[in-house]
Amino acid sequence: MTQFVGGNQLKLLRNGAEYFPALEAAIKSAQHEIYLQTYIYEADAIGVNIGNLLKQAARRGVSVNVLLDGFGSKDLPKSLVAELNAAGVQIMFYRPKISPWTLKKSRLRRLHHKMVVIDCKIGFIGGINIIDDFDVPNRMPNNVPPRIDYAVQVEGNLIATMALGAHRLWRRISYTHLRALNASGTIPLENILLQTAKVKPTNQGTKAALVFRDNMLHRRDIEDAYLSAIVHAKSEIIIANAYFVPGRRFRQALLEAAKREVKITLLLQGRMEYFLMFATHAFYSDFLKNGIEIYEYRKSFMHSKVAIIDSHWATVGSSNIDPFSLFLAREANVLVKDTAFATELRADVLATIQAGAHQISPKQWAQGNIAKRVASWLAYGLVRWFLGLIGHANEQ
Repeated sequence: MTQFVGGNQLKLLRNGAEYFPALEAAIKSAQHEIYLQTYIYEADAIGVNIGNLLKQAARRGVSVNVLLDGFGSKDLPKSLVAELNAAGVQIMFYRPKISPWTLKKSRLRRLHHKMVVIDCKIGFIGGINIIDDFDVPNRMPNNVPPRIDYAVQVEGNLIATMALGAHRLWRRISYTHLRALNASGTIPLENILLQTAKVKPTNQGTKAALVFRDNMLHRRDIEDAYLSAIVHAKSEIIIANAYFVPGRRFRQALLEAAKREVKITLLLQGRMEYFLMFATHAFYSDFLKNGIEIYEYRKSFMHSKVAIIDSHWATVGSSNIDPFSLFLAREANVLVKDTAFATELRADVLATIQAGAHQISPKQWAQGNIAKRVASWLAYGLVRWFLGLIGHANEQ
């Protein structure tokens, strides 16, 4: 069961324009330790600048620990990794073996979350990788807006849970890499456990919860958190998600909510990055017939993984609503029960819809888009085949 704790100060960060300055300021202020875990680390201006700040932190005695995904960050130059290592930054890659000649599902289990914890005092969680907002597929024209994404800056009681998760994952990967743990400058794990145990109920600050998804004890935690919120929705559900191929339970929950006359709005990616994304369209007809509103964001690329329910419950994180995120990858979402936070996020998503989204009408979808519908069922068939390969065929 998801445990919400009060006593938090949360700040919604929109895109890299707000996220990176906040992250850079926190790194500059670090005194003891930095844990940075991300799927993509790009050696662009953003990545180089963050790298320089990490090197400076390591040189002043801060324990800097960077965990990158072996596939998402496979193009990170070895020269940059060497520079960081030479300055004292510890770097590890999660599942670095990415041979294209194997279909083992372990190869598809990626580190997809984006989380930073500094000094057990401030943290960041969301969907933003270490990459420039304008570094998007197909190198779109300069006048196109940046990628749409979100993160949350966290201070307060939830930080202990974030730090505990970061420490434990770093230790686990260290053991698999047979690396000696460098404890210099780090906050002892025992202290973090003690801090977690001391968290007491409070009506002060924002109530929030951290939800991880892994392939051990927390396989369905993020999906179950979504489903619980959807089942209890009374008036409105807004989901903005870049890769949306929901499983059977998720689809049924949305359709049942629609039957209860809950207003449901889906903001989805309108620009297809790869063929399997067409599987999203396989559910359009059923959703539209049941009154669910669907908008496709086409102005630029949308990378959001957020939801708002009844203007009180919200989530921001790394988890897409597709088989890769819900059944394979390590993901992390923050859940928030706070009207002010949810209202702010809701307003921003609705503004995005107003500024650059195209609504799909039931009539339009029924009468046209034949090619899209054919592509959607071909893509969905591939998704079904893939799920059978990894043992989750019954989920669809």
